[in-house]
Amino acid sequence: MRVRMTAETLQKIDKYIVLENLGKGAKSTIWKIEDPADGRVYTLKRVIKETEEDSRFFEQVRIEHSVCSRVNSEYLRKSFEIRSIRRWLKTQELLLLLEYVEGTTLKEAPPTEIEDVIDIFIKVGQGLESLHQFGFVHADIKPKNILLTKNSSRIKIIDFGQSCPIGHRKERIQGTPDYMAPEQVDRGILDQRTDVFNLGASMYWVLTGKNYPTTMPRQAEEMTVTGMLPRQVARPDEVNRAVPMALSKLVMDCCNYNLHDRPENMRDVIARLDVAKHLMLRQKHPEQFAKKKTNEDTDTHKPVSSDDTDEFDQFLEGIL
Repeated sequence: MRVRMTAETLQKIDKYIVLENLGKGAKSTIWKIEDPADGRVYTLKRVIKETEEDSRFFEQVRIEHSVCSRVNSEYLRKSFEIRSIRRWLKTQELLLLLEYVEGTTLKEAPPTEIEDVIDIFIKVGQGLESLHQFGFVHADIKPKNILLTKNSSRIKIIDFGQSCPIGHRKERIQGTPDYMAPEQVDRGILDQRTDVFNLGASMYWVLTGKNYPTTMPRQAEEMTVTGMLPRQVARPDEVNRAVPMALSKLVMDCCNYNLHDRPENMRDVIARLDVAKHLMLRQKHPEQFAKKKTNEDTDTHKPVSSDDTDEFDQFLEGIL
C-alpha cells in the first residue's frame, strides 16, 4: 500500500523533494519525487548500505542503471541517473533516478478479459525481445514487475536488478520462487528461454489465479519423487474455461521444465499470442470474418489470403 508522506516524516532525499512513498524491496525504498531544478517527477530507488553483505544490492542497482539507461524500448522503464552518497570516504547510499509511471502492477490489477491479457503480454514480450537483442535477460519477470497505466494502454517492465548477460551462470539462486525457471534454481546458464518460463508462469497466474509449480525446494509437495517433474498440472483452459486452447498450450509450452522444449525466443511467443488472439476473435465474432471473406471472394483482382481459410485455422490449431 502506498503511504502519503507528510511534513512530519521524510521531506527530501538528497536534492529531491519527496512526494510519496511507493513501496520497498530488499534493502531498498521506492519514492515518487520531484526535481526542484525543473519540476519533473521521477521514481527514485534508494538503497542504503548497512553491512558489507549489502554490497550485492548496490551491484543490482548498478546493473539496473546500466541496462535501463541504454536499452531503448517503450515497454522498459528508463533509468536516467545514478547518484552515490558518500560518508567517511565510502559510498553509503545509491540513488537511482527512474522514469515515473502512474498506474498499478499486473499483480494488483490483473485483467479479466482474455483479449486484454493477450495484448498486455504481447507488449511484455516485445519489451523483453528488445532486452534480449541488447544481450541481457531480465530473470525476474512476474506480475509485480509489470506496470499498467490507468487505462491499461501502456505497460512498463520494471526492476532489472536480477538482470544478467545471456549465457551467464549465477553463483546464487536469484529470482521469485513462484516464477523461477529450473535453470535458475539449479544455478545453470540463463538465456532468453529463462524469461520465456518466467513469462509463462506469469501468464498462468493471470489466467488461473494460481501459481505454476516450480522446482524450488519449498514447493516440494507439488513435485514427484524425482524432484524434477510436476504432478499433472491443470492447463489454464481446464481452470478457466474462457481461455482458448491455443493460448493454454502456449502457456504450458513456456512453462516446460526442459528449456529446449520451450519457445526459442520472444518472437516465437509473440507470434503465437497473435495467432491465439486471431483464432479467439474469429470464434467470438464469426460474422465479421465471414463478411470479410465474402468481400474478398467477390474481388476477382485480389487473391484470397490463406489465413482466412478453414484449412489454415485447422493447421494452426494442430501445431499450437
